[in-house]
Amino acid sequence: MISRRRFLQVTGAAIGASTLAACGDGGAANGGAKASSELKLPTYKPFEGLHPDLPGAESGLEPGFLKFPADAVASVKTPPLKNAVTALTETFATPPPPMGSNPMWQALNQALGADLKLTIGTDPGYPEKFATLLASDSLPDLMWLPPNQGIPNIGPMLEAKFQDLTKYLSGDAVLEYPNLAALKPASWRTAVVNGKIWGAPIPSTPFGQVMMGNPKTWAKVGGLQCSTADEFFAKCKELTNGTNYALEPAIINMLHMFGEWFGAPNSWRVNKDRSLTHLYETDNYKAAVEYAAKLWAAKVFYPDLNLADATPKTVNGQIAAQVVVGPRATADFRNLDPTLFVDTMIPFGHDGKAKPTYDMGYGTVGFTPFKKTDEGRIRELLALMDYLSAPFGTKEYLVKNFGVQGQQYTLDAQQNPVLTKAGNQQAPGLVSALQIMNSPESVIFNPAFPDDTKKIYATEQKLLEFAVRNPTAGTYSDTSSKVGPKLTAAFRDTIVDIVTGRQKIDAYDAALKRWKSGGGDKMRDEFAAVLPASVPVS
Repeated sequence: MISRRRFLQVTGAAIGASTLAACGDGGAANGGAKASSELKLPTYKPFEGLHPDLPGAESGLEPGFLKFPADAVASVKTPPLKNAVTALTETFATPPPPMGSNPMWQALNQALGADLKLTIGTDPGYPEKFATLLASDSLPDLMWLPPNQGIPNIGPMLEAKFQDLTKYLSGDAVLEYPNLAALKPASWRTAVVNGKIWGAPIPSTPFGQVMMGNPKTWAKVGGLQCSTADEFFAKCKELTNGTNYALEPAIINMLHMFGEWFGAPNSWRVNKDRSLTHLYETDNYKAAVEYAAKLWAAKVFYPDLNLADATPKTVNGQIAAQVVVGPRATADFRNLDPTLFVDTMIPFGHDGKAKPTYDMGYGTVGFTPFKKTDEGRIRELLALMDYLSAPFGTKEYLVKNFGVQGQQYTLDAQQNPVLTKAGNQQAPGLVSALQIMNSPESVIFNPAFPDDTKKIYATEQKLLEFAVRNPTAGTYSDTSSKVGPKLTAAFRDTIVDIVTGRQKIDAYDAALKRWKSGGGDKMRDEFAAVLPASVPVS
């Protein structure tokens, strides 16, 4: 239910973003790193009641379902709540009707056993709402901790205000909550700070940004796929005619794609001596900037840099390609034109010889810690988290995402749930808020277009051949949390100026010096101090 453009931001997928604040080893202190390395993560036990049509893999390949399981199975035995629960979360859809006038929310509360009272923030403004509640004398029971909205001092804040859940979730202890045990170790690492587990993670697609193009448009030049940067440049020139343009104007996102073709690292590169080199410091990325400037000079970018969403223009052919999060974003285009399945660009070496990279995304959108409380309440809240983490295809998943059959949803001819008119009014904002607070592992599911599921699955397999993960993912730098977003924004401003011709390429080195002295070098030291030994040399 998260919008395409906003999801680009919330997942931290845009290249050059600082490593997510709400994750990792709790700071540069080696004590936190040591504690985190010694922590026993929750035992992983996949849910056994469902069998995808297309199996997933530890590499990040998402399982695919061609239709919703015919007989949804129950994943919990009893309603989790005896007492009302308060929670702070965020929605990226239009806020839902309030609980008192929202039958879907009321039905969820009935299934839970007591009221789940949500305070639902919106963007922008969530960090301010979070800070206000944090400073108050009465915290809600649960508070979603956003991964990239600049909330500082994560480690000290958690220690002071929130409940250490390690003894309830570490190792086999998590097996008391089967749906939480079905969350992968990679997801749990994002909820570890100072060697302790602070909440249930919120998994999302592990795939990062991709370039997608309208195949009807690209057919004029032999298709979207290319083997060299020069070939791509020539195709873009041919597709641009003064009213139609090859590329959307989101320069930084497009630059992310070009960086992959030039072999740029996913945020950081691990050197042989275990030191780190940032993306901005590489010749690969600088070459990608020069390439982007060449494309801009050729006038192949849509000229309005303030265009909010290129999707409608990609659908009608006015823009040939845009950047989205992950191969599953094909659904955004189907929503506007049911006949359109967009192509996904597979990365290629800029010169036809060098090996490209494909930047995997972070795979979660933070985690939800509990305020400090007593043993009984902790277990009640964990049972709630277990319910809300119910895997795709379960009865609990249906209640959380679709409501009640005959009221908020009906079944189509293939027995897939489809929202009714009432469901479309009651569900989107509520489901978005619930998904942001708590989610199961992601799957590929396109009920109206099952062949899309097969195509997306095949695309993910191709992308994984070039997959590179951010080596600092799952670690924490307080400097990155405090000043990383500001440093990134300043550097990107210079990059946009260079690409659009307002500054010369010489401005790159000066901007890099400011980035380094403003906190970049300190971030490097903090990340290097907690870099797990298991992370390979890039």
